Amino acid sequence: MSIVVTGATGHLGRHVVNQLLEKVPAEEITAVVRDEAKAADFAAKGVKIAVADYNTPETFDGLFAAGDKVLLISGNEFDKGRPAQHQVVIDAAKAAGVALLAYTSAPGSLKASLVDDHRTTEKALLASGLPYTLLRNGWYHENYTENLAPVLEHNAVVAAAGEGRVSSASRADYAAAAVAVLTGEGHENQTYELGGDTAWSFAEYAALISEQTGKEIAYNSVPGEVLQGILTGAGVPEFFAGILVDVDASIAKGELVVDSGDLSRLAGRPTSPISEAVAAALKG
Repeated sequence: MSIVVTGATGHLGRHVVNQLLEKVPAEEITAVVRDEAKAADFAAKGVKIAVADYNTPETFDGLFAAGDKVLLISGNEFDKGRPAQHQVVIDAAKAAGVALLAYTSAPGSLKASLVDDHRTTEKALLASGLPYTLLRNGWYHENYTENLAPVLEHNAVVAAAGEGRVSSASRADYAAAAVAVLTGEGHENQTYELGGDTAWSFAEYAALISEQTGKEIAYNSVPGEVLQGILTGAGVPEFFAGILVDVDASIAKGELVVDSGDLSRLAGRPTSPISEAVAAALKG
């Protein structure tokens, strides 16, 4: 039996594998990657490396074994048909008879177009008959704190989210929840709504950055079409800018407030506040 993590060298995947190494022997972990070289550090620790690509179904043939617990980390190639990519993993997991397939989805409250791929994947997973866990991850702190350069350059947080709030948490927090599911018992056929303990507004976020930098950072709430223009002007592809604007509209409606407490319960500790992520980002 093995614990298998797809997308293992991605931002979230790395946290998951590193936290698994704290709980189980390295030889019980399989990291699925597209580029073996990027997993050299895992291999050096004794983690098994499997090279496979969501876009090449045959690379998943025989990759899973009966009894494996698998974490399917959702793909980030929005333009390549993510549900079909995810179906490749679901089909391979079903053929192998894995013990559990956990999937990183999006909050049930979120209605933005971004979630369509996730809902399609969830339906496919349920239809497969596999024991499943839906990890409906909310927003990551790092979605914002890794993009502080323009905020500091223009002394402004710009969003089309009005007074909406976000229950974000760190990638490490979401990884801890996934690890709890992969190493624990009783998570079969469960859905967890995951979000940070404390929701924040963009005005509060701007004030937080002001406090930590000593600069006066404003929150500029703009209409969606204005934000679309700002993003595309900064080089963001038009379709992806549209996704981000759509998410801000959802935030304005309160759709990214997740107050179930599932994340801190699974992680076994309070979630980290966004102030810590800002501090880490400013330190570089």
